Amino acid sequence: QVQPVESGGGLVQPGGSLRLSCAASRSIFSISTMDWYHQAPGKRRELVATITNGDSTNYADSVKGRFTASRDNAKNTAYLQMNSLKPEDSAVYFCNVVGPGYNLWGQGTQVTVSS
Repeated sequence: QVQPVESGGGLVQPGGSLRLSCAASRSIFSISTMDWYHQAPGKRRELVATITNGDSTNYADSVKGRFTASRDNAKNTAYLQMNSLKPEDSAVYFCNVVGPGYNLWGQGTQVTVSS
């Protein structure tokens, strides 16, 4: 299976927004659950958001009401819309594509929230 590819990270001021994208293989995308994780320096990787192949979503308490996961099966791409960003949201964000017999990680994209 091909590794998913994240994009959309960058530097943003507190209160700002970013949208991350995760492009995955066409052959598996529509049946996969898409998880978003983040990992700050010196900390463990944490699950931030999930969107299933049925469009059900779940969020970590720390991002509820600020982050929204979505997906576009026609484009084989998942998105994480991040609003009202805080400095503590700074981390490398990873996309994880999960399905029957596979668990694929992207290379990550850096998000830095700083004034």
